[in-house]
Amino acid sequence: MRHIEDLARTAQARSIPRYSSFLSDREQALAKAALDRAGCTAFRFDGGYPQAERRLVCIEPEDSWSDSPLRCVRLECRQLAGAQPPAHKDYLGSLLGLEIRREALGDIVLPADKPGTAYVFALETVAQLICQELRQAGRTELTCSIQPLEELPEFPEADRQTQTATVSSLRLDAVLAAMLHCSRGMAAELIAAGRVEINHLPASSTHAPVYEGDVFTIRGKGRFGLAALPGKSRKDRFIIEYFQY
Repeated sequence: MRHIEDLARTAQARSIPRYSSFLSDREQALAKAALDRAGCTAFRFDGGYPQAERRLVCIEPEDSWSDSPLRCVRLECRQLAGAQPPAHKDYLGSLLGLEIRREALGDIVLPADKPGTAYVFALETVAQLICQELRQAGRTELTCSIQPLEELPEFPEADRQTQTATVSSLRLDAVLAAMLHCSRGMAAELIAAGRVEINHLPASSTHAPVYEGDVFTIRGKGRFGLAALPGKSRKDRFIIEYFQY
């Protein structure tokens, strides 16, 4: 937050644009608070496409030029017949293998209608490095090229399958156990170990109430959204509808 405030003060004092590295959704919430505290209003979040999860803070005072470091690299697989194209983890692992810091990378998009093609959003210098050095993802050879942002295809919304479960109470441990298909004891252990966040804030109590629209991040397990609370079942248990990001 101090870093974002410093960027905002520099941008406003010198009327020049300033940009952060890529931020997670939690970091974006903290950045928004820091910008509000600094009295900065000339900012936006940009991840390269409308549905981006990881995004830059772009602080651009009025009459300043735009100098965004955001770039996109298009990766094309040279895959053998019948071979499966690389998955998200394969691309990310290969990129981190180049000793690229995670905050220099944005989303990695694998369009369902273009198997074997991936779009990597990155800072400008990193995008150049990817084009020069990245040759494969997993065991699949790649070709890389800079993709102009204005020529990006329209990426469809992620298809998230909603699941339904019943819980004895709308407590964090009970809901977490249902989402992870584990025991409440195991869910309690995850909470006690500091591995659970609700709406990007650490959760420390198994008794914490949950509400419709909450987002649960479980380190090492994934991220889940509580889509709806339709009511109770015939056995007087609470019905929850949720999905995994």
